[in-house]
Amino acid sequence: MKNSQTTTLPEYLRDEYPFASHRHALRDLSMHYLDEGTGSPVLMLHGNPSWSFYYRNLVSVLKENHRCIVPDHIGCGLSDKPDDRHYNYTLTRRVQDLESLIESLALDSPFHLVMHDWGGMIGMRYAVTHPEQIRSLVVLNTAAFPLPESKPFPWALWLCRNTRLGALLVRGGNAFSRGAAWVGCKRTRMPRKLRDAYCYPYNTWGNRIATLRFVQDIPLRLDDPGYELVSDTAANLSLFRQYPMLIGWGLKDFVFDKHFLKEWRRRFPDAEQHVYNDAGHYVLEDARDTLIPAITSFIHRADAGATSDISSTQEGDIV
Repeated sequence: MKNSQTTTLPEYLRDEYPFASHRHALRDLSMHYLDEGTGSPVLMLHGNPSWSFYYRNLVSVLKENHRCIVPDHIGCGLSDKPDDRHYNYTLTRRVQDLESLIESLALDSPFHLVMHDWGGMIGMRYAVTHPEQIRSLVVLNTAAFPLPESKPFPWALWLCRNTRLGALLVRGGNAFSRGAAWVGCKRTRMPRKLRDAYCYPYNTWGNRIATLRFVQDIPLRLDDPGYELVSDTAANLSLFRQYPMLIGWGLKDFVFDKHFLKEWRRRFPDAEQHVYNDAGHYVLEDARDTLIPAITSFIHRADAGATSDISSTQEGDIV
């Protein structure tokens, strides 16, 4: 049974995000999530510095025939935003939170897993330990493996991850959330109201803790927290070689670029692919007119067990 409640949002956001709010208790913390529609379940996981708002257009389409579940990670969106004394902002804890939510939902069938940015690492870590729960996979500008050897670590992330100046810019000036909203779309820059919607949950120093901690938790070396978990996940991705998979990718993402896409392709050569040469990190915004119908069709076919004769699209060459 769904226990919905009203969440007070500014009018401009309610128009874009017209969904009922739901809450899952994680010890003394509250995780916000959407639970829209009925039918075959679809779990959508956002990354940093976005929130469940990222999936609003996909939910609006899929909820007609599917149960769409979209959590906000702790510290993100409309979930609680505790300080470090009350929450351990690590990949391990993120996966535990997801396990708790999924268990509470008591889903009666495997679900389609849609992932973007950090949602890929969190979601695939869950998937490799619960493969029986997964029906299909949708991968959107994300990773589930260590930084590819060919990919330099972006200087902007290095600044945020490793310096006091970067931390000050993220928490004091909301530079990460504002910056991502500014550069995340490449075809057409987000209008101001849409950028404000993405940044809405991150309106104070305290409310920006997760946007910084996510960056600081990026595992790059063997002794980084989470590196072993990421490596083990990568080693077990082959479990899903026969699962239906769709890759949706914006090649103008300054982090999850051609290097990450090549790694997904190497591991899953039979995946359906929709690659956009002129789209950025927020590929569901940039390429929504074609990518959302493609995802919808893919999920319908996966429900029906039709995994062959799938056409893919690519705009431009990958070098």
